[in-house]
Amino acid sequence: MNFGITKEFKDIKATEEIRVGLSPRGVMELVHMGAKVFVESGAGEGARFTDRDYREAGAQIVYNKEEVVKRSDVILKIRCPNAEECDLMKDGQTVMGYLHLAVSPKSIINSILKKKITAIGYEIIQKPDGNLPVLRPMSQIAGRMAVQIAGRLLESRRAGRRGILLSGIPGIPPAEVVIVGAGTLGFCAAKAFTGIGASVYIVDKDVEKLEKIESMLGGRVVTMLYNKRNLQKLLQFADVVICAVLVPGARTPILITRDMVKTMKRGSVLIDFSIDQGGCSETTRLTPGEDFVYEDEGVIHFAVPNVPSRVARTATHALTNAILPYLKKMIELGVDKALLEIPDLQKGVYTYGGHVTNRNISREGLEFKPIEELLKGVK
Repeated sequence: MNFGITKEFKDIKATEEIRVGLSPRGVMELVHMGAKVFVESGAGEGARFTDRDYREAGAQIVYNKEEVVKRSDVILKIRCPNAEECDLMKDGQTVMGYLHLAVSPKSIINSILKKKITAIGYEIIQKPDGNLPVLRPMSQIAGRMAVQIAGRLLESRRAGRRGILLSGIPGIPPAEVVIVGAGTLGFCAAKAFTGIGASVYIVDKDVEKLEKIESMLGGRVVTMLYNKRNLQKLLQFADVVICAVLVPGARTPILITRDMVKTMKRGSVLIDFSIDQGGCSETTRLTPGEDFVYEDEGVIHFAVPNVPSRVARTATHALTNAILPYLKKMIELGVDKALLEIPDLQKGVYTYGGHVTNRNISREGLEFKPIEELLKGVK
């Protein structure tokens, strides 16, 4: 089996993606199993992996993106392919990455379907217990980074910032932090904020998740069941709001309305980690710029879809650890048989054989067909 690792395209409408589809260590393991790996020259630069690192791991360095794509059975990416990459792809190939097709242009989905591409989204690979094993490490990274992002945005470096210290000091209370969503990202953010002494409130509709967080953090957080009234009360005194809402594979529901944002303190901070699937605040928008910060209704907004890319080396190692077992199974069994035998990998399929296999992208004109039905002929 041939794997291709390409350099991500720069997109002026989004943050630059400098993670890479697999680390040199991951490449070495695939090569040891008999696979060939083609790496586009410079693909690992952002994560500080050199062409030499990949060459020593057994990869073949290729100086043309088209050649990498044409020589590969499986393309390992980070982002959803853009129109140019879709044009390069061959019929029947497999592409893997954090694709987020539920919020991708219909033209991209149509291109993938026309070429009968098997599109596997890391963000929807799901184990029977609901765990998202490949998305989880990215959520952990983003949650832990929330503290440093929030702390920077509260500093008095620009007019309109609140100029407060998250932890407070003796005699001066800490910042009030509200986290919407008690999943992996929400938990990691709560742990990080409580660790530096901030006052943390976390809201979710799942009581069991709230009970688990309260237990694991030793009662250092205030938990509240989600409803519109509770959320509105919390937002009114928050210094920092973390949006950590996730519906796997689907567009994030808007829970924070513009009217709610209007009631927030001037200079408070709203960090929407749900932006890669549309965002959960009505005021959230993807705004190109050096640090992706803008002000709306007097509130500082931060809406970056690929926060883990800011620690690209750590994130690439984490992705490699998570995805490598699935790639090894693909080498051993082939893509189709691996999908047939591994239920969690099967859950990650957006499209297969020219059909939509995930209901969240079955829009008008895109008919859904169960992946189980399409795999019946696989032996």
